[in-house]
Amino acid sequence: MKTTIFALGVSTAALFSGDALAALSIGDAPAAPSAIHEQPIRLAQARDVEIVIDERGRELIVDARTGQVLAIRQRGLEPQFSPYERRRQRARELDRDGYPEEGALLGDRLDRELEVRLGMREQPGPGEEAREFRRMQRDRYPRDGYPVDGWEGRYGDGSVIRGELPPSDESDDVVAFPEAPEQPAITRPAQPQEPAFVPPASAGPSDQVAKIQILLDRHGVSPGVIDGRMGDNVNKAISAWRDKSGNALRTYDDVAIEAALAESGGDAFATYEITPVDAAGPFVASVPEDYGEKAQLDRLGFMSVSEMLAERFHMDENYLKAINPGIDFTKPGSIVKVANVGAPVAGKVSRIIADKGRKQVRGYDETGRLVVAYPATIGSSDTPSPTGTHTVERVAFDPEYTYNPKVNFQQGANDKVLRIPPGPNGPVGTIWIALSKPTYGIHGTPEPSRIGKTNSHGCVRLTNWDAAELAKMVGKGVTVEFLE
Repeated sequence: MKTTIFALGVSTAALFSGDALAALSIGDAPAAPSAIHEQPIRLAQARDVEIVIDERGRELIVDARTGQVLAIRQRGLEPQFSPYERRRQRARELDRDGYPEEGALLGDRLDRELEVRLGMREQPGPGEEAREFRRMQRDRYPRDGYPVDGWEGRYGDGSVIRGELPPSDESDDVVAFPEAPEQPAITRPAQPQEPAFVPPASAGPSDQVAKIQILLDRHGVSPGVIDGRMGDNVNKAISAWRDKSGNALRTYDDVAIEAALAESGGDAFATYEITPVDAAGPFVASVPEDYGEKAQLDRLGFMSVSEMLAERFHMDENYLKAINPGIDFTKPGSIVKVANVGAPVAGKVSRIIADKGRKQVRGYDETGRLVVAYPATIGSSDTPSPTGTHTVERVAFDPEYTYNPKVNFQQGANDKVLRIPPGPNGPVGTIWIALSKPTYGIHGTPEPSRIGKTNSHGCVRLTNWDAAELAKMVGKGVTVEFLE
């Protein structure tokens, strides 16, 4: 489809004002679009922001660098709570029937000018305008701090106005209006609600967001667990996508996402049949928190089939269950819907950056090209990670973990050296990439959904699958640089 580009003028620039951006919000009620496009059409671009019309006829403000949607507006919908738009709407109402709606608020300059022109009030004398404005403000802000009935009482960003003006010595006389004939109540038909294209994390999981996560995962810019929710880990992966490919990932473009998925391995989701081997385990009844109790077990394996499958397909266990309602994961032959993440990314990493501020690990090849990027948990204030540059010493798959309270950290009441058995629910997960600085390494985790959201004991923690992918691309001598 042909893309039409217009130069930014005064009207377009106004779209980026504070009031306009307040109106362009995820919460806007949708209106019937005036035009539907199969492909997004770019209307304008200014520096790092562009305006496009998507396939639903909505105007989107998009970060041109990352492709992320900054705001959404239904075309033809009047922005809500914008003072400028409110005055325009008020002018239309007064011009239509010559009388204000019942309970409408009057008093701003435009309203008064219109009322004078329509003969609804006299031209105010010297000082009267200021006095009337103060009276109007007192009507809007009663002494108890709450707005009068019929007034929304909100700023342009939707936040509730509270407070009051100081008392005035001016008279509280109110200008009388001529009695208006009865008018039929004006009601607007209810508009059907439509979910935002990319819902915020609080809106619940979305298969559309999961598709974006799966696409990112396939290309080695990991979003962490696939859970159908937007968040910091997804945003970091989107940024890494641009750094790796040189192109923005337009998350609002359904067609482009589907095309990219088709090119990289097919549909985002697949079906999997639970086998007798899957159902047999072995599984552990529970994983104790205490290291002394962990040391008594033979292996820190999975606790259920659903946990095992969630890790195999890089998913959050709760999300896996949510998209498979009523499925008995313990029964061989059950068909489940899973993320189609494909094969691990292959390549050779010669340099690793552990970015503490970004909470991300990035791997580069010898030419400086970004190969992989993973969300990470890196140290804490109590047990900080190393600083400076170190090297990889060795890589261990399915490692045991040796706990030494004099070298590592104090865990509970354990004051002796303990051998913690291997397994995906072990303290370092299924991978240990040892660094040249003793006791420190890059490793997996028993809690993949918490990566990038909690602190570690000084090491660099990744999901087990991300750590395994990285482990196959590194060798002894690879540099690991820690950035603050």
